[in-house]
Amino acid sequence: MHIQFCGAAREVTGSAHLITLDDGYKILLDCGLYQGNSREMEDFNESFLFDAESIDCLILSHAHIDHTGRVPKLVKDGFKGQIYATHATRSLCAIMLLDSAFIQEKDAEYYNKKNGKFGKGKQPLYTRKDVKPTMDRFVGLPYDIWERIHPDVEIQYRDAGHILGSGSVTLRITRDNGKTTTIGFTGDIGRPNRPILRDPKKMPACDYIICESTYGDREHDLPPDELDRFLRIIKKTCVEDKGKLLIPAFSVGRTQEIVYMLDRLESSGKLPNIPVYVDSPLAVNATTVFGSHPECYDNDLHEYMLTDDNPFGFNNLRYIREVEDSKALNFLKGPAIIISASGMMNAGRSKHHLRNTMGDKKNTIFIVGYCAPQTPGGRLRDGATGLKLFGKYHELRADVVTMDSFSAHGDRSEMLDFLDGQQQHCKEIFLVHGTIDRMDTFSEGLKERGFKKVRAPQLEDVVYI
Repeated sequence: MHIQFCGAAREVTGSAHLITLDDGYKILLDCGLYQGNSREMEDFNESFLFDAESIDCLILSHAHIDHTGRVPKLVKDGFKGQIYATHATRSLCAIMLLDSAFIQEKDAEYYNKKNGKFGKGKQPLYTRKDVKPTMDRFVGLPYDIWERIHPDVEIQYRDAGHILGSGSVTLRITRDNGKTTTIGFTGDIGRPNRPILRDPKKMPACDYIICESTYGDREHDLPPDELDRFLRIIKKTCVEDKGKLLIPAFSVGRTQEIVYMLDRLESSGKLPNIPVYVDSPLAVNATTVFGSHPECYDNDLHEYMLTDDNPFGFNNLRYIREVEDSKALNFLKGPAIIISASGMMNAGRSKHHLRNTMGDKKNTIFIVGYCAPQTPGGRLRDGATGLKLFGKYHELRADVVTMDSFSAHGDRSEMLDFLDGQQQHCKEIFLVHGTIDRMDTFSEGLKERGFKKVRAPQLEDVVYI
């Protein structure tokens, strides 16, 4: 049996890991889209390191596009197996993959128009027509139940607390010699004591673990001050400076969390009387999906809903779908909060809002999550004084504020705590979904906790177990 690392190997996006059993049965863990501008990865999304037809089944950890964004391409290229996911992940994928397909189509159209190429120009990875046959292959699975997906393989999802429907994956595999090997895949590890979702639940004892390492070298801001600091930023930008607060946020998870926090501030009478816009059709649809899966909510949200039955809506909040309504936000007079995707500002409506807000010193760009280094968000986090957007350089005059406590990814201590207890069983941990500097720091922490062997595989590496 062996594992090949086919994505998110010393990178933070493009998750894909291929397990080949003793009998040749092939299990693919995630099939994500690379999101970034690294020259070494520019052709990654166009092809696979394996034959799509040879994959027997696909298991998804959660619905984020860097974990699911190439699934329609996999099906388009010949995959004929079943796609396993939690019920909420399946619901989210139904809207997120359509959105991703639309973006693929528009990107290809823009490229071909810009470069004067027609007919044989750039083609999208997949189109919206490819999504339905993809969704037909989904099989929804519950949390905490062992399910047999092959005569020699059982799977169990446990809530990872990262986004709605996210789960760690544990595979219990019977080998040719009759012995059992247990492989764990953390997916993206969430955080305890976050709004909306339940806390991450530890995996069963594993012999080998494929583990994310996104924030393996740092600690997040402490949550107790989070709501107060958020309110201070709102008051400084929108009340004192009378500016606009742009919050680039992922449509799924982050947007709902921010809206829920604003809802709580509004319910308590603390939120200033200013308009709030969620400018993302995907976020609107995703919020509807959130409302359909209360089984994923934590106890605090259930209790809050006893007094407020809509935690994702209040009087000054407006959800925007139409392009013309989105463009109208550029001409707003006076203060406002604009929540818009994508969270890295490398695509979608937030990139346009960035262009229109970054040049005014009254405004604030509030970055509330991870941004890949080469994206506009990543460059702003690293101190850029200006950005080239849509072919033109724009000077930065607005404030840039970051707040990593919003992150849906566990920090170094939270990930170490999630893995604690595996030391006596785990023979080796394979670090993925992170940059090598963060992996090195996280590896040191794991070894200090008693893990004997930790490795950071490179793309295409094969490990025999």
